[in-house]
Amino acid sequence: MDELVAFLLTANKQGYAAGEEKAWKKEHDGSTSIEFEKGRWKMHDNFFGGEPFGGRSVIFKNGVVYWMMVYYGAVDERHKNVDEVYQFLREALAKPPKKMPVRGPKTYRDKKLQYTNSWDGDLFRFTGEEYIAKVDKKIYETFYAGGFVDQRKGV
Repeated sequence: MDELVAFLLTANKQGYAAGEEKAWKKEHDGSTSIEFEKGRWKMHDNFFGGEPFGGRSVIFKNGVVYWMMVYYGAVDERHKNVDEVYQFLREALAKPPKKMPVRGPKTYRDKKLQYTNSWDGDLFRFTGEEYIAKVDKKIYETFYAGGFVDQRKGV
């Protein structure tokens, strides 16, 4: 578990939060992939969007799927400055909490925006929601869920 937490802390900062769009891979199906590897761990984040967006992040250990998270969200269509929201989101995602390093911290703010993240569960199985507000008005929201996968035989 400690290895997974350490990897997630690093991978989150090197993935979408890093904002290095030139290194992202455009897939033939129209999605975008972001990959990060360190030692025997690998993250593959794949998403569709634009607005709204949806995707999944899969963690592999020694080439075998180990953990994953799915997510879906959007910027409120009445909010015109989408870039402002996603730049702020990247700042928040670069600060994952050590106990639950799957998205950003419980709260993060700057002069104009506030990020809030809440979840139920732990890395084994969880659900959560994050949102960004501007002057107490929600302008972005994402729902996510995930946990360990393929830990015992099944169909």
